[in-house]
Amino acid sequence: MPEPVPETRLDARYSDPAAVAVPWARARELLAAAELFWISTVRPDGRPHVTPLPAVWADGALHFCTGAEERKALNLAANPRVVLTTGRNTWDEGYDVVVEGEAARVTDDGRLRVLAAAWEEKYGPAWRFDVVNGVFRHGGGDALVFSVAPRTVFGFGKGEPFSQTRWRFGEGA
Repeated sequence: MPEPVPETRLDARYSDPAAVAVPWARARELLAAAELFWISTVRPDGRPHVTPLPAVWADGALHFCTGAEERKALNLAANPRVVLTTGRNTWDEGYDVVVEGEAARVTDDGRLRVLAAAWEEKYGPAWRFDVVNGVFRHGGGDALVFSVAPRTVFGFGKGEPFSQTRWRFGEGA
């Protein structure tokens, strides 16, 4: 099934005059190649929570895993809205990508096996997961797997030229 194509828009207010909108295909490449993401969730009392984690891009969505008792999993049980951020921590070079969406549990063992293979391919044999009853198992511990299909994605070009591109998916894009 083909991935959805978003509406793409350069925000001239935050971009150099020479900037152009970055194509979605380029942003998707950056998401697939990124090794580290920062996930932002909201605690049940409304306070934000941010933590780094690895993720894989597959079938039009970012996927990450976490233990059922970890703070991010507890937050997601109350509020599935998330932001995943990746890029470079430099001011004048690189490209940052921010993905907004809702995290949905992946529990189908067939789908999880495909994702487990993607994790091992991207991160190496230390990230080999077994799939058992709708979860990843690694070293005796279980991890819930979540999928985040983007609703809105922002891209920030840093340096010459600075740019801000927005990609919107779905109805009302």
